Amino acid sequence: MTVDTTMGVHGCPGGGPGAPRDGTAIEGPYRGHYRETYVFALPDRPMRCKVHEPRSELFRFDRRCFLSEDRLLLDLRGRVSRIPEIVVLDEHVLLQGFIEGSTLGSSPTGALSPRHTGQLERLFGELVALDASSIGARRICDRTDHPDDGNTASFLDGLITFTEQQVYRRHGDRFGSLFHALGLRGDALDGIRRRARTLSDRPFSLLHGDLHGLNFVVDAADDLWTIDWELSMIGDPLYDLATHLHLMRYSARESDRIARRWASAVRGVRPECAKGWRDDLDTLLAYKRAQSVYTDVIRGAIGLERPGPGPAPVRISLTAHRIREVLSRARVPLGLGSVPTVREVMSAYDRWLRAVTAS
Repeated sequence: MTVDTTMGVHGCPGGGPGAPRDGTAIEGPYRGHYRETYVFALPDRPMRCKVHEPRSELFRFDRRCFLSEDRLLLDLRGRVSRIPEIVVLDEHVLLQGFIEGSTLGSSPTGALSPRHTGQLERLFGELVALDASSIGARRICDRTDHPDDGNTASFLDGLITFTEQQVYRRHGDRFGSLFHALGLRGDALDGIRRRARTLSDRPFSLLHGDLHGLNFVVDAADDLWTIDWELSMIGDPLYDLATHLHLMRYSARESDRIARRWASAVRGVRPECAKGWRDDLDTLLAYKRAQSVYTDVIRGAIGLERPGPGPAPVRISLTAHRIREVLSRARVPLGLGSVPTVREVMSAYDRWLRAVTAS
């Protein structure tokens, strides 16, 4: 387990100033994609803490590149604004400062406020200023996942390979029939791999790797804080922008505005890191859309396997609508001739569930 204190009202129902602080209350577990979280108060300290425990049924859809999120945050202290503070109790125990506020959330058609846009732009600039040599936190990703600095084609190819091998093929025995029923072939990522070879070289920098709305916390002063650095890595700085735009589901106009602010921030710090960004952004977005298909198809299946609220047909219908939307967004990147209807997606999941139940 690791101990930190980033969890507040943004992550736990009932958090905030009125939460118990006598050390007697334990809240949780709160389930994330990769870990369960338990929240408690520290006796004699004006803060709450959380303890992470990896989920036993873990499906990892993203590479982990740093051994310790806490150690990375400690390394970033004073160099990246508005991130959780690290309190070192001893060499083995680090505590993350609790940030009280509410998550930014996703905004399908909305726009960031001028204040939050400026703070996001500053974050992009601070990240691009940090290259591999300036990060002391220990990396655990395989040496083959460390392409030469600036080799953006190899960086993206490595991400494609991870999705292909560690998500699609690794779980083929369990989910292969479902992927096949949804029209996903084994070579579906080949088109994006070919596009990756055309990327411009850009010097690598530190990436957050998961810049969606739930990882931004707005505090009482209306400041934007960035949390959950577990998926950070070293790589193409344009990848953070692509991930952010994909996950936030901005309108086209807002996406273009945020992209231009990213370019402005990067050019002000390391101009070479913005080389070819307009031409290459679509390729990185294509990968993110394709990656979402593989992860969401599996997450949808796992969710239907477990007991849940409501009748099974209703749950299957909700899952099918969501998966159909993800497939539609990735139709071109994955080379799909057509996208199955909601009814066809429902039938695919129903058949898969029946087969799992019978086995």
